[in-house]
Amino acid sequence: MMLHPKDKVRVAGQEVTFCCKASGTPVPKKYFWYHNGTLLEKKVHRYGSRLVLWDLAPEKAGTYHCKASTEAGAIRSAPAQLTVLAQGQQSCKPEPEPSLVELPSECPQDATGSHYYNVGRCPPAPCAGSPADKSGCGADVGQCCGVRRMEMREIPCAGFLLPIKVVAECGCGPCAQPRVLVQGRVTAADTGEPLRFGQILLGGRKVGFTGYKGSFTIEVPPDTQRLVARFVDRQQRFVDAVKVLPFNRRGGAIYQEVKMLRKKEPVDLDSSQSNTIPLGEVNGREPVGELILPAGTFLRPSGEVFKGTVKASVTFLDPRDLSTANAASSDLSFANAEGEIVPLRTYGMFAVDFREEESGATLQTGPVEVRMDAGQVWMPEHLQKMKLWSLNPETGLWEEEGILRPAGGSREKREERTFLVGNLEIRERRLFNLDVPEDRRCFVKVRAYSNEKFNPYDQLEGVVISLINLEPQPGYPANPRAWGRFDSVVTGPNGACLPAFCDGQRPDAYSAYVTATLGGEELEAVASSPKLNPNAIGVSQPYLGKLGYRRLDHDDPDLKKTAFQINVAKPDPNNVDETNGPIYPYRSLEECEEAPVSANHFRFYRVEVDKYEYNVVPFKESDLTSWTGDYLSWWPNPQEFRACFIKVRIEGQQEYMVRSRNVGGSHPRTRGQLYGLRDTRSVRDLLLENTSGACMEFKCSGMLFDQSLVDRTLVSIMPQGSCRRTAVNSLLREYLNRHPPVAENNHTAAFTMLAPVDPLGHNYGIYTVTDQNPRLAKEIAIGRCFDGTSDGFSREMKADTGTAVTFTCQERPAGRESFFQRLLTAPAEA
Repeated sequence: MMLHPKDKVRVAGQEVTFCCKASGTPVPKKYFWYHNGTLLEKKVHRYGSRLVLWDLAPEKAGTYHCKASTEAGAIRSAPAQLTVLAQGQQSCKPEPEPSLVELPSECPQDATGSHYYNVGRCPPAPCAGSPADKSGCGADVGQCCGVRRMEMREIPCAGFLLPIKVVAECGCGPCAQPRVLVQGRVTAADTGEPLRFGQILLGGRKVGFTGYKGSFTIEVPPDTQRLVARFVDRQQRFVDAVKVLPFNRRGGAIYQEVKMLRKKEPVDLDSSQSNTIPLGEVNGREPVGELILPAGTFLRPSGEVFKGTVKASVTFLDPRDLSTANAASSDLSFANAEGEIVPLRTYGMFAVDFREEESGATLQTGPVEVRMDAGQVWMPEHLQKMKLWSLNPETGLWEEEGILRPAGGSREKREERTFLVGNLEIRERRLFNLDVPEDRRCFVKVRAYSNEKFNPYDQLEGVVISLINLEPQPGYPANPRAWGRFDSVVTGPNGACLPAFCDGQRPDAYSAYVTATLGGEELEAVASSPKLNPNAIGVSQPYLGKLGYRRLDHDDPDLKKTAFQINVAKPDPNNVDETNGPIYPYRSLEECEEAPVSANHFRFYRVEVDKYEYNVVPFKESDLTSWTGDYLSWWPNPQEFRACFIKVRIEGQQEYMVRSRNVGGSHPRTRGQLYGLRDTRSVRDLLLENTSGACMEFKCSGMLFDQSLVDRTLVSIMPQGSCRRTAVNSLLREYLNRHPPVAENNHTAAFTMLAPVDPLGHNYGIYTVTDQNPRLAKEIAIGRCFDGTSDGFSREMKADTGTAVTFTCQERPAGRESFFQRLLTAPAEA
């Protein structure tokens, strides 16, 4: 499906047009349109690939999708939502919705001592189209609800007034068009060796190469519903990786680690003899099956039978080895007869590469046989449904090659009679799969939070949640026999719903292993030991007990805390305890996606000890559509985010809170006005005694949102404690002196600078990263800052390298306030 219908909002009486377009061989010419799942009559609506509805009434609202079909098969579009408003009804209410931000600890909002303040938000919903918008098929930006007016308020804090901008009015305007990117790294699954300068293809079209370290950036084309990328090793050491990459439709970049399977070393085969190649990689276990190559089966592209020695490489990915899941190709899906993309459960996949010994030319084969050991199929119902599939590298979908039927013999095996791939290029890169379609399906609801308070307004968007379906051994849930499927979904404003195999009869028939990452950083799951806490996990009893929730470190505290495992027990519709999530029947996807935050769900959270961020102009970094153009915006450009950090070394017996205060420095519209605050606790250097370091974010200098004049941010760095500044990086000091004006540094307990406009680097103790995703830019900059280099990455603080400023702190006498505290209680005197 090349073009999907788009969501539309219309007023009753208007008309609307939906469009879709499919490609294939032969070219699809039959199109069918559905409203809320019901086929629309072609004679009545006279549609083809375009559906036009006139004189809209409220009952025409709902979901619309199209299906294209030929004799080769069918494919469905994604559904589009049509909203029909009554005459005079507003699609964008002027009153903003509530949205809470956390205030600094010294700023209680009211008598109750609440540290949260309602700044309002405008939901980025589409606005009603104009009567002139008739085609509905172009790249029209459209109108969306957004901020029309903001107003400044001041909040009384301990010793000062904190400025804050709140949304005063919402209105319709052009929809934001943020860039949608997928970034990451491609490495070998076995050694971590990067894929250097490998080709990247989207739908058969070359779009770029990986870098020297295997890094890549893909800009997601507009209207993409399913991003299928193929990574090709031009040196032919690895099997081509075909990946369905998750992305955030609301904009920004998602980070993905892509693993490639190393090709099996070729073996020499005599083409005049019958040859058998085992399919199975787990030591001490019988092979899953075998590939039987009859005598005389190897052919040249001309069809001539090849006689001689064949270099044969057959690389098998064995799902009985749990570590192979991240190296598997595609997302194990196929298009059924109705065009719906549905899941497969794998028993193993293999890539073949046959070449002439002398010339290295690629060979085809005539009929070959695939045998599969039925003893490796632990679910008896799968024996009758086992099929052989091949991967279409452009769509990322598996296509049926044949059925594996029972064969006689002392060992019960299954055999596929023959298959032939005639296209040499496709054959060389095609991957085959031993799979069964599995219709026992559910959805699992997962949310990610910025901390372990699990406040609904602290949810994170853009987090990649991954779920691997496992087949557990009866009685040994922590020791599964094999994995069967994997899926990744990106969290939106209401979490994520992940497809998973489930069973209503046996709760432990299928289990799931779930992880979450944000910009390459693993988030933490809620603990399951020493005591199971349903309120923290987010799932009530007794359903939680049935699901058998266990964090990875449940039995071994040395294991990581970043994954959990559950039994995917299909909910019983007759049991009220199981009708409120976190597992939903497969046909209840909409219920799962729209479930309120009070409904049962599983949770991940970021581990941010003593870290706080405050922006005068509120902005949710995980939702780029929440950006507002304002002179005091921390990020002045919603298409490109530049993160700046300064490295602070602290010599003292403990770890200290450090504040970065950022105000306008040179721009006439913002001079002296606050942009925001950042508080971070310093991190102990494990190799240096009585030394810690802090990587402090500050607002980068540069153009403000109107792109007319540069502002050099006035940045003050203040440790909280009895501290004095003892050293400043000489290169940084020289740079600041050469680029006046120079900020006054009258107080030895702080460091102040007019931030450099140039990006500088680790030699100055300044770390700058630009990216389309603000969180990713910050994570990369923090990793470099911890490491003290301009291109490295570390999560262990190296306080003695790449430092900008050093403070020496000591424990103050009892009753004496620190400068930081005096600044809060008596700022004028301080």
